[in-house]
Amino acid sequence: MKKTVFFVLSVIMFCGMLGIAIAEQLPTICAIHPYTGRFAFAGIEGAAAMQDVVDMTNEAGGINGKKIQYYWADGEYKDDVGIAAFKRLYAQYKPQIMFGQSTGMTKALGPEIKSRYKTLYSAYTFAQEAANPKENPYLFLPGPRYVDQFGVLLKYIAKEKPGANVAFFYSDTEFGREPIAAGKEMCKKLGLHFVAEEISKVGGVDLTTQVLDMKAKKAEYCIFHGFVSNPVTAVVKLSKDYGLNIKFMGTFWTTEQQLLNELGPLAAEYRGVSAYSFFYQSEFPEIKKIQEWTKKKYPKIQYRSQSYMQVYMSTTLFVESFKRADKMKGGFNKPENLVKAFQSIKNYDVGGLMPPVTIVNNSVPVGRIYRGNAKTRQFDPISDWIVIED
Repeated sequence: MKKTVFFVLSVIMFCGMLGIAIAEQLPTICAIHPYTGRFAFAGIEGAAAMQDVVDMTNEAGGINGKKIQYYWADGEYKDDVGIAAFKRLYAQYKPQIMFGQSTGMTKALGPEIKSRYKTLYSAYTFAQEAANPKENPYLFLPGPRYVDQFGVLLKYIAKEKPGANVAFFYSDTEFGREPIAAGKEMCKKLGLHFVAEEISKVGGVDLTTQVLDMKAKKAEYCIFHGFVSNPVTAVVKLSKDYGLNIKFMGTFWTTEQQLLNELGPLAAEYRGVSAYSFFYQSEFPEIKKIQEWTKKKYPKIQYRSQSYMQVYMSTTLFVESFKRADKMKGGFNKPENLVKAFQSIKNYDVGGLMPPVTIVNNSVPVGRIYRGNAKTRQFDPISDWIVIED
């Protein structure tokens, strides 16, 4: 009898201890970075950015004294590899927060995140599906949707040259096609003439057909989307060779210093929209903090890309959500608390990395237009921060 009682008490104590362990699970972030593959330039920078924010936060005391755990895998910028890695990391670590590698992966996992995983989630994307709290409450964007970025550029065009002829030049990918239909509708509303739709594979080589088509259709502005540098550089240079009088613009991923280095003396021909300040803008406290951290931890690194800034911002919002949810009943282990915490962010000072952040429909609808500088090979702001409204 005594042995039976002792066994029962032991089981109760063990279960009680297990319950405490579950209740006190440490804040955990898991990520799928495209560390190899054609988007590796972003994955390498993004993996470092997430690690940096986690380390900075843990050095400063973590989440109200609890150290963040961070685990990641390489998704190779392939949807099947990334989704498998997501499921593997989730099964192993049960993270409260996860980060994905692409638009395609985000769209594929969205329904399961809502119904099964219930983890706060962001990714290397600005897809519309991740800024729809009614359909996908756990998904968010650390900046403006791709369609909002198109809106900023098209409004700029409509103001600079009313009734202009506009071409869209995009990659034949899920990422590239994302905002195109909405962009065409915006042209109509703004009184712009959509005259050419050019499609290319990422890194496309023979672009003569597309360039000549824009010339034949008298395009005056060309907006790139779904690329980083190639084939953007080639199109700009080829257009000069064929005598096109056209202004080139691009969304977030093509507004990067690497592109200006490739364009060289043609850098001033390019304008783009970004959600973040650049690494060289040391007048902003958070940028200066990143510069100092980089100099200390990575003395050979001279520049951090906009890919770094995007993941840095995402992780900063993860951290703030953890801190706010930790003070709620059930803490950050209750998925609904993390969503409520994230959505409660209003006028949150991020030190100039962006203007003070207010979450609207699970996104941060703010952008700024920059122009390339051929002398400095940097982007100079040519607009103030623009709050994007539907």
